[in-house]
Amino acid sequence: MTAINCDMGEAFGLYRMGDDEALMPLISVANVACGFHASDFNHMRKTVQLAKQHKVGVGAHPSLPDLQGFGRRDMKMSRDELANCIIYQVGALKGFLEAEDVPLNHIKPHGSLYNMAARMEDVAHAICDAVDVFKAPLMGMIGTLHETIYPARGHTLIAEYYADLEYNDDGALIVTREHIAVDPARAAARCLRAIREGKAESVNGRDVAVRADSICVHSDTPNAVEVARAVRDALMSLRNH
Repeated sequence: MTAINCDMGEAFGLYRMGDDEALMPLISVANVACGFHASDFNHMRKTVQLAKQHKVGVGAHPSLPDLQGFGRRDMKMSRDELANCIIYQVGALKGFLEAEDVPLNHIKPHGSLYNMAARMEDVAHAICDAVDVFKAPLMGMIGTLHETIYPARGHTLIAEYYADLEYNDDGALIVTREHIAVDPARAAARCLRAIREGKAESVNGRDVAVRADSICVHSDTPNAVEVARAVRDALMSLRNH
């Protein structure tokens, strides 16, 4: 069955973000924030422990160093600086994974870092430079530099489809600073089409090519639990048929 992944562990100090406890039983793998767009050492460990409890795989979710902007603003960094930034974050999560005897399942760049790597070769290569250290699969999107550069550098691509975001006519993801609630039934139906047909409808009604090795639900989508449950139920029905 297609995996469901979720960006989570995004609370910070006393600030709360998302309902990780309710989401964790509904997903296959968790993308855990590493402190640069959200999270901190206490929340990182707590999220790893929660994932272990529910037998959910754990991946690192490194970001541009933009805590105030939640990693959803582009930044200009050199290739070496960006690679070091990612190594620093994944290394921190690896410490908590080792403390809980949990393997690193994958690495998924967050927000603007993810989108920049889709269209900017130096950013995609910086990510690969960092992942060379950890030798884990990378999450990304087909039809972008993720699909060409990551495998060319020897890294496995886990192609994502997004249940709660919209796509442009060129197949690019529309990343907003704040996510809005989406219709769970529509989200689930779109996920099924992505799996069956390899297509998604853009914001302007055009079909774009997608691949759904894994389906992402964001924990900061206001009705994320309902969306994740609807997607999981749809995937279960697909498997049963």
